[in-house]
Amino acid sequence: MTPRSRLAVPVAFLLAGLAAAACSNPNSLPDATIANFVDSTTIGALTGTPISTPSGFSISDRVAVRTDRSSSFDFAFNIDASGKPVFLTLAVLGLASSTSVNPGLQPTNETFDAITTAPSNGYNTTDTVAVAEGQRFYARSRLVCSGLGVPQYAKLEITKIDLVARTVAFRYLVDNNCGYRGLQVGLPKN
Repeated sequence: MTPRSRLAVPVAFLLAGLAAAACSNPNSLPDATIANFVDSTTIGALTGTPISTPSGFSISDRVAVRTDRSSSFDFAFNIDASGKPVFLTLAVLGLASSTSVNPGLQPTNETFDAITTAPSNGYNTTDTVAVAEGQRFYARSRLVCSGLGVPQYAKLEITKIDLVARTVAFRYLVDNNCGYRGLQVGLPKN
């Protein structure tokens, strides 16, 4: 066997192994390593609450954000002039990016537990979104997985709106695995 033919055999096995690995994962993504879990938070309105009250929510960080200190959030809460509770997208706030995927919300009639996979498209990224107790949403973050050029996804359910305190409480589940859209507790498969 010549040195060239000895090299061809291992290269052929390597290529076959890579092809098999790529076929076994339809997303061509590494295995998910961050388990999804349900949590909850409360945020206050942009207006009519103390400035120290967080009014925004960062999907990727899973935290309420003070909008006076950071623009690293995906949507904010307010009560509009007519007294209606609304989520405000970054575009409404004048903070949207013109060069990448913008965060957005998409209402759904599915129960919170029945929501298993986030859609890639169809998110409201440019308008206010009316909210009501019991309402559920798919949510897409700003671009945070810069290596893959993708956002992260979540689901949320409004659990309480207090018009006097000017707050909204919601439970949520975020998939922090870049490239994945699975919205069930545990390690996502998709």
